[in-house]
This record gives sequence, C-alpha cells and structure tokens, in this order.
Amino acid sequence: MNREITSIQNPYIKELFQLKDKSRLRKRSGLFLIEGEREICLAIKGNYDIETILYYPELFSEAKLNDLFIKHQNAIQINKDVFQKLAHRNTTEGVLAVAKSKSHELNNIKFHSKSPLILIAEAPEKPGNIGALLRTADAANVDAVIIANPKTDLYNPNIIRSSVGCLFTIQIANGTTQEIIKFLKEKNIPIYCAALQASVEYLTQDFTQPTAIVVGTEDTGLSEDWINSSTQNIIIPMQGEIDSMNVSVAAGILIFEAIRQRRIN
Repeated sequence: MNREITSIQNPYIKELFQLKDKSRLRKRSGLFLIEGEREICLAIKGNYDIETILYYPELFSEAKLNDLFIKHQNAIQINKDVFQKLAHRNTTEGVLAVAKSKSHELNNIKFHSKSPLILIAEAPEKPGNIGALLRTADAANVDAVIIANPKTDLYNPNIIRSSVGCLFTIQIANGTTQEIIKFLKEKNIPIYCAALQASVEYLTQDFTQPTAIVVGTEDTGLSEDWINSSTQNIIIPMQGEIDSMNVSVAAGILIFEAIRQRRIN
C-alpha cells in the first residue's frame, strides 16, 4: 500500500512547496517538481531519475498509476488540499513527480549527425519564451538547444509547463556566450545570428551544413560578441511597420527553413 499524506503542514510537503517556488533550493538539492501525466512520461522517456510520484486519487487513480509508472514504486497518495498546494496549474491530471535534475554542461552534448542543427538563445528571461523555443526545437528535432547567459532556471515550473515537457526531450546546455562561441568554433560549426547589422535575407543561406542559429531578446537583440563572431548575420524581412517579432516565432521560421533545405537536398 502506498504512503498517504493529508496535511499541508507535513514537513515533506512544505519542502516540495519550497522546491516549486525557489530556484535556489532546486539548484542546491538537485531536485525539481514535474506536474502532469504527459510531462512525467516525457521525463521518464528522457531518462530523468524520478524520485517520487505523488497522486490525487480522485483525478488520477492508483490503477492508472500502476499502469503508467509501475517501475516507480515510491508513490505517495495525497488529498485535495495537498494537491492544490503543490499544483501549479488548474488543469493538471492529479499527478506530480519529484525528479533529479541533469547537468547541462556544453561538453555533455553529443552530436549524432555530421551536420548538426543547433538553436541558441542568448539571455532569454521569460519562461514562456523559453518554453516556446523548446517546443519549436522539439518539433524540428534539432540536435541541441543552448542557452547563453541564462537568466532563468531551466526547471522553473513555468518553463516545464510552457514547453509541455519538451524540456525533457532534447539536448539542452547552458554556458556563457564566450564559452559557447569557443565550443562552436572548435567543432567548426558556422554561426548564423539573427541580427539587423550587416545582415542578408535568411533565404539566401545554405543551412544544410552544420548550423548554429542564434537569436537574442526582442528588447536588446544579440550582444556584440555574437555579432563579431557570426559567420553571417541573417534577417527575416518584415512586411509591416515593426522591425522584429517574438523570439520564438523568429526561431521557428529560421529553424524550419533549415529543415526544409535539408529535406530537399
């Protein structure tokens, strides 16, 4: 029989609530919360170590728990009060998991293609944008996503939610801009920066070779280090009055042009 917790004052539940809200605690403990059946299944598929499953039986039955997570015997049944305390969204399916975070060092990236396609985002801050970038990367099946000068903890619940679990499906690394540029140059991967300066239309470039597409924030764009290290700056021509678009939309256009070129070559 699974253990049961029914009090929001339970020390373990208090610890999990802090884990949900505090990046510092996530980094110190190496643990984070995953909410939702799909997200947990994707984490398991991505070889994340699941420490504990918590489920609210009125929304997520024990039979379903055993069917989906039979290998994960450390399950805790919780009641409505505890579930609502831990849940980050209202439409979740009544199941959460405590998982161990992974290392996201650049050297952990393994390329299985001779022409890897990499999406790089410099200093993205909004969890929703990061999640959308990860969804785009998963949809395109890119070889890796690299976050330069990260300002937000990857295991922020809003990133997990907005990425619909794509955080767990692709290779992700963090590093400083300088570290990433060095990494790309050592591996002879051309750098294509989405920038206005000295740029050409993105459709003129050959993305069938190894390719790193780099996007910056909508407010400040890319740093000079990226501009100076770029193989070629590229631009998406704007047809309206503004000169930029949402970073995840721009990344999607550029990444899927690379995918289109690779399919016809």
